[in-house]
Amino acid sequence: MFSKWSWLLQAVCTLLSIYSFGVSDGYARSCGYITPESAVVSLESSFTAYCILSDYCLDYGNLRADKVIWRIQTKVVPKEHYSIINETVSRVTFNDTSILASPLTCNILVAGSIEQNIYGIQVALGFSPDKPENLSCIVHQLQTGRKKYSQTCTWEPGRYTFLDTNYTLKSRWPNEEFPDCLGANNSCTSTAVVFFVDLEVWVEAKNALGIVESDRIVFDPIKHVKPLPPSNLSLNSGELPRVLKLSWENLFHEAPLELRFQIRYKIIDSINWIQVPLEDTATQRDSFFIQDLRPNTKYVFQLRCVTSWGEHWSDWSKEVVGFTAEDKPTKGPDLWRKISPVHSPENWTLVLIWKELNPSEANGIILKYDVSILGKPPLHFQQQFYSLNTTQLTLNVENGTYEVRIKASNSVGESPASVLLIPATNSRAPVKNLTAFPKDGKLWVEWIAPKTDVNRYIIEWYEECDNLTCASEWQQESGTKNCTFLRGGIKPRKSYKISVYPLYSNGQGEERSIQAYLEEDAPAIGPTVRTAKVGKTDALIEWEPLSVEEQNGFIKYYNIIYRTATGNETVVFVDPSKTEYPLSSLSSDTLYMVQVAAYTKNGGKRGPAFTFTTKKFAEGEIEAIVVPVCLAILLFTLLGVLFCFNKRDSIKKHIWPNVPDPSKSVIAQWSPQTPSKHFHHSKDQIYPEGSFTDVSVVEIDKKSFSEQDPKPFDLLRKEKNASEGHSSGIGGSSCMSSPRQSVSDSDEGEPAQNTSSTVQYSTVVPNGYRDQIPSVQVFSRSESTQPLLDSEERSEDPPVLGSDNSTPRHRYFKQNCNNDDTVMDEPHLDGAKQISPINEEDAAGPQTLQMCSSGPDEHDVALAGAFHPSPKGLAAEFETMRTNAVTEDEVPKCYLPQTVKQGGYMPQ
Repeated sequence: MFSKWSWLLQAVCTLLSIYSFGVSDGYARSCGYITPESAVVSLESSFTAYCILSDYCLDYGNLRADKVIWRIQTKVVPKEHYSIINETVSRVTFNDTSILASPLTCNILVAGSIEQNIYGIQVALGFSPDKPENLSCIVHQLQTGRKKYSQTCTWEPGRYTFLDTNYTLKSRWPNEEFPDCLGANNSCTSTAVVFFVDLEVWVEAKNALGIVESDRIVFDPIKHVKPLPPSNLSLNSGELPRVLKLSWENLFHEAPLELRFQIRYKIIDSINWIQVPLEDTATQRDSFFIQDLRPNTKYVFQLRCVTSWGEHWSDWSKEVVGFTAEDKPTKGPDLWRKISPVHSPENWTLVLIWKELNPSEANGIILKYDVSILGKPPLHFQQQFYSLNTTQLTLNVENGTYEVRIKASNSVGESPASVLLIPATNSRAPVKNLTAFPKDGKLWVEWIAPKTDVNRYIIEWYEECDNLTCASEWQQESGTKNCTFLRGGIKPRKSYKISVYPLYSNGQGEERSIQAYLEEDAPAIGPTVRTAKVGKTDALIEWEPLSVEEQNGFIKYYNIIYRTATGNETVVFVDPSKTEYPLSSLSSDTLYMVQVAAYTKNGGKRGPAFTFTTKKFAEGEIEAIVVPVCLAILLFTLLGVLFCFNKRDSIKKHIWPNVPDPSKSVIAQWSPQTPSKHFHHSKDQIYPEGSFTDVSVVEIDKKSFSEQDPKPFDLLRKEKNASEGHSSGIGGSSCMSSPRQSVSDSDEGEPAQNTSSTVQYSTVVPNGYRDQIPSVQVFSRSESTQPLLDSEERSEDPPVLGSDNSTPRHRYFKQNCNNDDTVMDEPHLDGAKQISPINEEDAAGPQTLQMCSSGPDEHDVALAGAFHPSPKGLAAEFETMRTNAVTEDEVPKCYLPQTVKQGGYMPQ
């Protein structure tokens, strides 16, 4: 840094020489300078600098000290640090020298307010050296070379000075000075070492700000010797299994000085060293016997030494490794058992298990295990012996008490026997207040011992898992202990079931178990919820508990979170023993979302969301409405049935009036033979079986017709011959049937019979009755032989008399037929045999008697006169019938009018 500022200062001086205001004798001269030059400034004191202007520059440009400007590098020093001594001297003072930096320059304003540099200096900041402390010297024994020893003195130099500081080690005898030793900052080494003479030693520190010396020390170098460590170490085990002999070679030989030794050793894989007591190795030697070692164990040894007068131990020697000899095992193996019934509780599968001995207990390589098992009375189980090299033995035995002994053997001998008494039941006292908790990265188990003396404890544990394949581990502890940590591979976030068994000399105590975690965490997943029952305003939800692998800790509680699509969440806390919970005060017919979260002490996890919809009606609410309504309907129905039953005669009279039986009529005695069939086409059965038959009885008084208007009868006579060829006998029901000759061709031969005979025809009305008039009516000839009763004759109908005005003459009728010449089966004929009287409305209505004729001829007039004999109404009725008559294209062809002779028919 100083070299850089020196270059800058040189450049400034060059510029000043070039632009100097005065020139004398050909040399450029500066107008001033700064004192002191190249100052070294202590950071603990103030600093004052002077800028002195030259005399010959005073009159040039009117330059004076009051125009001087001080700068630190490029920064202007504040005016309060200035002071004017006279017109040629300007002074600047720094009480805080930490603000100083190089270069410090003196500048002046010239004409035109131009700042011109006059002079500059370098400033070095630092501290004066501190007094060196803790001066000490040590003499090292050298490994090789002509010089056997070297002396190294060290001290503490104090704080850093920021300046070049020299440290010089000075030494002398009482009457002789030794050359100075120029060392580093805090040490200095010299090879001029003389024993048995006191040497005075001190340190001098010097820099630009001052000189300081340390305290002086006086010592004999022989007392500060650090010898070399012993070499060529070796071990010899010999015949003793617990003793090793360590031998070495000493490298320090300065009579009359002797050496003291320190020995340490450890097992090869251990990190803890064991030291031999110093008083056992305080004399000069080159070997030592180490005792109380473990048999058949690998050890590491190291050795160091110090002079009898000295204070400085040598470094540790190189390591040497040795083995101790084998010895017989010190204890028997830890023994335990597993019992499971086979086929029946009276038989056991007994599995004996034991642990391998530790190297410190085995004292060698275990070659075999000798096992003996003896059954206790009342068992008749003789003692059996087994020799094997595994750590497990499986036996099938009876349920009972057994004594098991086991010994481990190596090449030297066998161990003491380990004894396990296997009782039929665990009838002894158990431990109390069993607890388990993590501590220092281990899972600790504590308990309170029973009052009875315990020989030892068996601690058994296994990792809980759902597949039931987790293997168990166990360990044995002394009967004097009441706590221990599990020495197996304990994993975090895994649940362990721990059991403790106290073992007595005469049996085994009952087990006590507990669950524990080495480290807990939040559950891996949340419970999956579903609904078990849903009502109108409530719901029962349930969930499966998390598996042991998913819990990661003890479940402290469950959270149930449910809400509607637009409502706020409701949170319920549930005990961890619960797996279902009823939700109440819900809204009916509403969609809800529900989740269940499981929490351990380290956090929780929500399960998947589940949605359900509450019912619109509560359970039994629909039944409460439907059942009364059904009962009411049933009650009204029963009341209606009872009412109809009580009024059956009246109802029958209005709905089912008494109808004479046409089959019992006297007309059956004189009617022609009825054909057995009607010949209609099968597909023209437009009036099925069961159609209701309305019988119309029309009596026509010939006299009345002849008196009023003889034309109807004349018309009938004229049509006689035409009708004979196309009429059929009584009972004929098909149109265009084969012609049938009447009984008599004359309507005048038998007037008495003609007037006394009554021909009845029925009208087949499908799906109609009485005043309900169907669209199509069918007339069928009745075969009844019973005459009409007088009561059935309507009084309003005028009598129709014969030619002698004594006996009513018969009558006219017409029979409707189908369009096609088809055959009607007998069922249709039978269905057309129901007869009922025709009332006046039926007889007079145009739809009741639908005429089927070849056209509007005189026959229509005759029929009109037959049904309306009144002279006044004859013409009107006739006209009406002709107006309402069906055309030839609409009505199928029927029989032509027939005249009833004796045993025959009247014209129709």
